[in-house]
This record gives sequence, C-alpha cells and structure tokens, in this order.
Amino acid sequence: MQKYTTSTAFLEALSEAGVSYIFANLGSDHPALIESLAEFEKLGKTHPSVITCPHEMVALSAAHGYAQVTGQPQAVIVHVECGTQNLGGAIHNAAKGRVPVLIFAGASPYTEENELIGSRNEYIHWVQDVFDQRGIVRGYTKYDNEIRTGTNVKQLVHRALQIAKSDPKGPVYLMGPREAMEQEVSPVEINTTLWGPVAPAGLPPAGVRDIVHDLLCAKKPLIVTSYVGRSVEAVDELVRLCDSLAIPVIESVPNFMNFPSDNPMHCGYQWNGDRHELLSNADFVLVIDSDIPWIPTTNKPDNDCVVYYIDVDPLKNQMPLWYIPAKQFFAADATIALQQLNECVHSIANLDNGFIRTRRQRVTDFHNRQRTEWQIGETPRDDVITPEYLTSCVRELVDDDTIVLSEGITNFSTICKHLRANRAGMLQSSGGGSLGWNGGAAVGIKLALPQKTVINLVGDGTYMFSVPSSVHWVANKYHTPFLTVIYNNGGWKAPKMSTLAVHPKGAAAQTNLFYTDFDPQPDMAKIAEAAGGAFARKVKEPGALLDVLQEALAVVQGGRSAVVDVQLPHHSSTLL
Repeated sequence: MQKYTTSTAFLEALSEAGVSYIFANLGSDHPALIESLAEFEKLGKTHPSVITCPHEMVALSAAHGYAQVTGQPQAVIVHVECGTQNLGGAIHNAAKGRVPVLIFAGASPYTEENELIGSRNEYIHWVQDVFDQRGIVRGYTKYDNEIRTGTNVKQLVHRALQIAKSDPKGPVYLMGPREAMEQEVSPVEINTTLWGPVAPAGLPPAGVRDIVHDLLCAKKPLIVTSYVGRSVEAVDELVRLCDSLAIPVIESVPNFMNFPSDNPMHCGYQWNGDRHELLSNADFVLVIDSDIPWIPTTNKPDNDCVVYYIDVDPLKNQMPLWYIPAKQFFAADATIALQQLNECVHSIANLDNGFIRTRRQRVTDFHNRQRTEWQIGETPRDDVITPEYLTSCVRELVDDDTIVLSEGITNFSTICKHLRANRAGMLQSSGGGSLGWNGGAAVGIKLALPQKTVINLVGDGTYMFSVPSSVHWVANKYHTPFLTVIYNNGGWKAPKMSTLAVHPKGAAAQTNLFYTDFDPQPDMAKIAEAAGGAFARKVKEPGALLDVLQEALAVVQGGRSAVVDVQLPHHSSTLL
C-alpha cells in the first residue's frame, strides 16, 4: 500500500475479527477511512464490504439484525456527534436486546493551522466539536474509547469486540479524530486468538440441586421466558425439561420464538395488562432469560410462590428501577443452565410419574382450550380486516425458510398468538423499546442469510419510524428483498391505550381526543415504491387479503421488496 495509516490498521482489525460488513453513513471526518477503503479495493485486499446507509437508524438496525441471527458483530460508521445522535433509538435497541456491534464515529480535528494531516479546513469542524461526544451514548454502550494513535488501534478494536461479545453482550463505541486516523504508522500485527470473549457460565452445583429439589416438590410449577430463543440449543433443552416434568411455559413479551407454540406445554403469552391464571396460581416459578417476567400492578405470583431467576444479567445494572422477589438469582448462560438441570432431573430414579402424567393432562387441556379461543378470533368478517385474521393469513405464507420480524406493538400479542411460531429462529423482535428497528434489521438479516425469506409485521407508526425511504433504497441497491405487512390502524394506538389505562373516565376518554391520528394518511407502500422500486399494494377487503399477500410474497422471492398496507379498523373509531 502507498501508506499504512491508522485507518489501514483499523480496517485490517475489523477483517481479522470476522466483520463482513460496514454499515456506513460517512462525513467530513472520514477522509482517511475512505482513502484506505479505496486503496484496499484498488489492490484487491480483503476488507469488510461497505453498505451505504442514508440514515444512521437504518445502519445500526441492519448491523443489529445481522448480529442477532449470526452472533457475529458487524461495524457501523457514523460521523461525529451528529451521526452519533442519529443512532438514538437504534443504540437503545442494541443495548436492551444485548446485541454485539462495533460503532465507530469520527471526531472534529483537534488542530486548525495545518499542523497535521487532517487539520480543520471546513466550517463544520468547529460547529461539530463538542466536549463529550462519547457521553452521548455512554448510557447504552458496554465500552467507549478514543483512538489517539495507530500504534495500538488493533488492540482497541479487538478489546472492544471482546467486550461486545461477552455476556451480557452489547454495543461498543470508538471515536477517532481526523489527524489520528490519518497518522502513518508501521504495519500492526496482533494474535487475534488471544482476544476471545469471556466463556459463558453455568449454575453452581448447589444451585442446580436447589432448583431441582423445589421444582420436584412443586404442584403447580411454571417457567417464564422472553429470550431463551436466542440459542437454538437452549430452546431444545427447555423443551426437554418441560416435556420430562410436564411444566407449562409462558412467554412474556417474547423477543424470539422461545418454545414451540404447538407444544402442549406452551400456555400462552403475556403483554401489558394481561392476567395469566397459571402465573397467579403457581407455587414455583423459574424465570430464565426474561427482563420483565410480569407486570406487578396487574399480575404476579403469590407471595408464597418460590421464584428462581436465571439470566446473564440477573441484576439489570442498566435499569435504575428493577426488582422481583426471588429465592436465588444466578448469572448463567441459559443453554448451560438448562443442560445442567436436565442432567440432574434425569439422574433421579424415583420420579413420581403418576403425578407428572396428571399434571401433563391438566396443562394439555389448558393449552387446547386456549388455542380454541384463539382460533375463534381468526374468523374473517365480511366488511373489515381484523389483526387476528390478518395474522392468520400471514401464517399461510410462512415455511421453514421464513424469518418473521415482529414490531407490531399494540398487535404484538396478537401476532404471537396467531402466527403459531414453532421453530427456533422463526420469530425475531428488537428486544428494545425504540420503534423502527424492523426495516434495517430485515436488510441485515438478508445479508446474513440470503436464502431466507424475511417478512416484517409492523404497525403504521412503526413503519414510519423505520425511515422507509432509506430502508428501501438500501434494500434495492444491495439486493436484500423482504416483505413488509403494515397493520394500519390509522395512528398511534399505544398512547391511547396508555391514557385510558390511567384515566379510564378522563377528558380524553369523554371527548375521544388523543392526538394520535395519522389523518390524512400517507400512502405508506408508495414510499417504498418511490425510494426502492418496491411492489406496493393497499388492501381493505378481507376477501382480497390472502391473494395480495401471496402475490407480494412471489414478488419478494423473485428478488424485489414488497409492502402491503393492510387497512384495519381505525384506532380512534371506538373507545377501548
């Protein structure tokens, strides 16, 4: 190479760490990186592929999606504090979803009279200079640092990724001013085998014995989970445990498919305000991989219930207010912990099989009654499309090579119930609370798993938060087609529900004024068509819905994205 700079070493480090893609939104602080990338390309030197993203939310969501389905962190490059701030909701999602990703931001030059290469030469370099750029994201990152020299940049990159990939996983942030990234240095070599993540931990032997003892003594045990499904092996172990002892499972605001919906031990889902009788009546609850296993104001176990809590982050250090009463808390990997519990259970020779058979029948009956009730809701009406019917139609499109991304919010529970997810990896959500993850995530997942069909199920508000103009430009440019189905109820239903929950007879309820309508409604599907040539349709009649969805799926499988805007009853038409 003509010059070996800090930027050269930085890009080499990304490649050494297995980073395949850089999701980039470049600025005036990145000349050194742009030059190094161009020279790598000119010389045919291996480097991560650059995916240009016209919005930072899309860039980080794409990296999030890629890492979520592969476990391999990717890189996001943004410019100074403005680009860092535009990451906003996406970095929240990566933090709360425990997804590893490396974010690099440039920084304003620290010289202004051409003392060094990269010195300030544009107006914006003064305007974008702030006192604590790293502080913008410090509440959401596991690690942040500044690159000051190229002599140890590889160590910083590999240390950052080591931290990102160690449980609890999460985003890391590096920044580097122009002068540092332009610095010419001697080629840097590093032994990457010495920078692996911390090995996952299991339960202490005494903890295994305590859990199994109390579990076998329980008459009405229950398991609650939200993200065991991050690991296919953990799902298999959970099924094995529950099938062996006839333990019912509830998924609380699931981020993944955690337990097959068609397994008779699956007993439903929890969402805001839901009351689940199995939780209320349980005498033993094992919470494994769940940040919010229940909402105490509406539903929780009895005070005499024995609770155990297993998670890679059992104290939730990033949540200022969080607590549940539990007999013991364990910091452990779900797969290892469940393997340990299964081994202990299967070493016991005198299990009460008659009692287990009786409980199995009771739980199976509950499961069957619940599914019968759900099935009734899928019956189509002559004049309107309901969320239940819509989800049942989407279910017809799903096969073993389909990944469904759910960001339905007020229809989150409906999607879980009626999609009937039964395969690990089939259902994915962001794990966070900032809407708009779905579009960029679909791009990232298609890059990671191009053989898969990706279907996004989103609300109309969520769709707009995803920056669809940017998403579909990227999807078109990089050949990552996916299907988006919009559950369009004409506005933000969630704030309305929240207001009614606190003020059921207040002024807003009396006047039906919630200030959440999207009227006049934009032609949402046409946004994707204009930006990325997507197939665009709007559907109002139940009789036409399945045909349009099937047509859209065929378009996606042919290599072109599609958006189907499904008109549901307007959220403001009636009080809830």
